[in-house]
Amino acid sequence: MKLTDKDIENVTEKLVDQDTWIYLGTVTLKIVAIFIISGLIVRIAKLAIKNIFKVRSLSPLRTSERRDTTLAKLLQNIVTYVIYFIAFIMMLSTLNINIGPILAGAGVVGLAVGFGAQNLVKDIITGFFIIFEDQFSVGDYVRIGQFEGDVEEIGLRTTKIKGLTGERHIIPNGSIADVTNFSIHNSKAIVDVGIAYEEDIDRAEQVIRELLETLPEKYEEIISPPQLLGVQNFGPSEVVLRIVAETQPMKHFLVSRAIRKEVKHWLDLQGIEIPFPRLVMYSRAEQALDKQV
Repeated sequence: MKLTDKDIENVTEKLVDQDTWIYLGTVTLKIVAIFIISGLIVRIAKLAIKNIFKVRSLSPLRTSERRDTTLAKLLQNIVTYVIYFIAFIMMLSTLNINIGPILAGAGVVGLAVGFGAQNLVKDIITGFFIIFEDQFSVGDYVRIGQFEGDVEEIGLRTTKIKGLTGERHIIPNGSIADVTNFSIHNSKAIVDVGIAYEEDIDRAEQVIRELLETLPEKYEEIISPPQLLGVQNFGPSEVVLRIVAETQPMKHFLVSRAIRKEVKHWLDLQGIEIPFPRLVMYSRAEQALDKQV
């Protein structure tokens, strides 16, 4: 399309018109003001949510700290999206753009996407229930299906789990059917200790109980003094004694290793033998000689 002299003249008149520059300056200032104010509102809202959960943590009806952290982060994200969406609509209104058809079109498109993305809707709904029912929270150690590890992030659509060897599993919330949470209640450390058949079992039990009484002072992960249950099994070369200790959630691996180390050192000091595999060899020649004699 070729511009005529009249078109060029009209454009030139608008560029030199004082009212045009006043309008552009006013619109620019309004957009900048909306952007700045929305940013301040987002900061204030995030700070308010943080303080609300901080005050809530001091109340007698407080929930777990991990759940509060998860909910606070989720609410902060939702507030941020809502405020910036409202700010975007206000900017369009400032530019004299009719937002009615845009909102109507967004509603129709959203409805169509909802029918075509049922799995996405299912993921979001399941994410809400996971968070508000406190099924698990960020920092918990869980098993979801074949995946097991620490929960790094809970979103409305996916849950991210970090495995013991460092791998990250991203699981759609809609596919989560069964969850085992190991971090809600205290754990149990179970340790089996072998004592030689030649040793005095009663003395060995007494010595081990004396040691177990001192362990809570050395390891804060142990909730109460470990209990020696007694003889658990008869092995090929040892009598197996079982020790059970209540620990903080997910600390039973650490406590089990510590108990084994302490028991080994203590039994060595007390002169009680921990058995080891033995091999007995018979010589046929010596056996035949013994028969002749």
